[in-house]
Amino acid sequence: LGAGMGGAALCCKGRGGQRGVSARRNQTVRMIAPAVLEKKSNIVSEVKEELESTMIVFSIPVSGFSMKETMELKNKVPESTTIRCVKNTLMARAIEGSDEWSPCADLLSGHNVWFFVREDGFKDTVKGLGEFLKENKKTETNGIRGGVMQGTAYDAAGVEAVSKLPTKKELIQKIAVSIRQVPTKLARSSKAVPEKLARAIKLAIAPDEEAE
Repeated sequence: LGAGMGGAALCCKGRGGQRGVSARRNQTVRMIAPAVLEKKSNIVSEVKEELESTMIVFSIPVSGFSMKETMELKNKVPESTTIRCVKNTLMARAIEGSDEWSPCADLLSGHNVWFFVREDGFKDTVKGLGEFLKENKKTETNGIRGGVMQGTAYDAAGVEAVSKLPTKKELIQKIAVSIRQVPTKLARSSKAVPEKLARAIKLAIAPDEEAE
């Protein structure tokens, strides 16, 4: 009986030890959970802030990327372009309620690298990405999935096509050049008018001179 009671005591002690371990584990989980939630909340806020200054956002699959290749890719695009891996659930929270970026929801599958691109860096970003994919033989596996700009979704071909359009800065430069050329053309025209007029007058009075 004594042995039985001792065994029961040991058994109870063992269960008590397990309960103690479980309690400590639960306490640790409760301590970590707020930190994790805060980190996720910060990421969502950062993505929202990034989108405020973004002209177009597009994604590529991240599978098969090494850390070295990721750094190489970042060096291929302009500094104004942000490249970031964002979990689909967090990206969904960042674009929630936004008419401009909600079409990104169609791209929320698999593991993605997101490109947050400003206007002046769009052309160079797509160009740099293309060079990187070609050099690392990833064109077929990690090409552009699609993108969103001003509430409109584009496929890979659409993103590349839009990147080839002139930027606002380029359009302004063209207009400025055109405006500078106008005074020169006017000057040439105004100079030509008196010369033509003089020739016409000379021809008109020529018969009278001959008559005299």
